[in-house]
Amino acid sequence: MSVEKVKNYFDRIGVSPEVIEFEVSSATVELAAKAVGVEEARIAKSLSFKVGEKYIVLVTAGDVKIDNHKYKSMFHQKAHMLSAEEVTEHIGYNVGGVCSFDLPDDVDTYLDESLKRFETVYPAAGGSNNAVKLTPDQLAEYSSNFRGWVDVTKPKFEQ
Repeated sequence: MSVEKVKNYFDRIGVSPEVIEFEVSSATVELAAKAVGVEEARIAKSLSFKVGEKYIVLVTAGDVKIDNHKYKSMFHQKAHMLSAEEVTEHIGYNVGGVCSFDLPDDVDTYLDESLKRFETVYPAAGGSNNAVKLTPDQLAEYSSNFRGWVDVTKPKFEQ
């Protein structure tokens, strides 16, 4: 059902990127990279947070993690990721299929600068076995309630 929600959203906004559906799970960065056949860094992972009384989806490259200092500097509070139940309730997708498309009106989207290194990236398309190939600029254009590019990550191997 969620992949249909994303396809319908693309139709409503007048774009037609190909939604790739897999016979295997793409619910994690590692699984998605294997399914797509690309390096993990090119998987655009969508993380969900509560900021004040609002919710946000923050999309990053697959090879980075949240830098708590940068995050707090940007959003003026510590990073508080949502639980799986909160993600489903407030974001509208299940963990493993969260994306920045067709979000509720009160959920903002931010894209991390880590995505700009790539010509194309692969965010989920609403389910745990699909993706869509987009340029970072297309991802920004197609994302619901896009509020801007941020720099809130660091390489996974950094302390």
